[in-house]
This record gives sequence, C-alpha cells and structure tokens, in this order.
Amino acid sequence: MQLATQDSLRDFAFLRMVAPEMTVSVFCARVASAFFLWPKELLEATLNRKALASTVQHDLFDGNPSGWRAYVAYMRKKVRWYGAGLPEINSGASEEPVYATAHASPVEAAVEAAPLAEWDAPDEKKGWPWPQPGSTS
Repeated sequence: MQLATQDSLRDFAFLRMVAPEMTVSVFCARVASAFFLWPKELLEATLNRKALASTVQHDLFDGNPSGWRAYVAYMRKKVRWYGAGLPEINSGASEEPVYATAHASPVEAAVEAAPLAEWDAPDEKKGWPWPQPGSTS
C-alpha cells in the first residue's frame, strides 16, 4: 500500500514531500530510524543541528532531493536553521532498505547495536538494589 493512495493521509503536507512510491511500511520504518535519536539529542546541552536534520535527510529523503528541499522550506517556516549546512543529496535512491545500507547516518554511526545473541540472554542485575550472588539479604 502506497502513501499516495491513502485518502486519509492526503491532508498531511509532509507526506506529499516523501517519495510517492514509498509504501506505508517503508515509511514507518524510515520515520522510526530518522527520529530515533531525537529525544536524546534534544536533551543535550549543545544542540547538534546538523545531526538532527541529517538523520531525516538520510532516512526519509535519500534519492529525493526535491522532496528534501520542499521539506526544508516547510520546516524553516518554524525553525530558521533547519537543514542549513547539509550537503545536497543525490537523485538516485538506493535499492537497499534503510536498515540494510552500509552507510549509517552520522548520528546512527555513533550508536553500536547489541549483538543478536545478547537479546535473548537473561538480564543480570548486579549491585544495588539487587543483592550480590550468594548474599542472604
């Protein structure tokens, strides 16, 4: 199902800026990736403006420079600095899904994912407030 074919979504100007052939599931995955680190970044003492915009540029507008320019113009109505100083993007979108690309966005590159083997490992609680192994308290 493509975003462009959904009547309920046509009122959202932002959605007209992303690639029209993008499916809803791809859009959801890309939005999650684009804004994943925003809460952490917005709490930093010094705002990294380029990092905030580059994740959106990379994950939502890869291969869609006209959509990116329209989105930046839309955002600058409220946030004057948004997207300033970022390089232009190529018009050819990558064929690989966002999560399979070899080049992570600048902010994603700083995050190291836990190996899959660790996902199912039992959680060990060490130190206060959990007692040490062998302790009776």
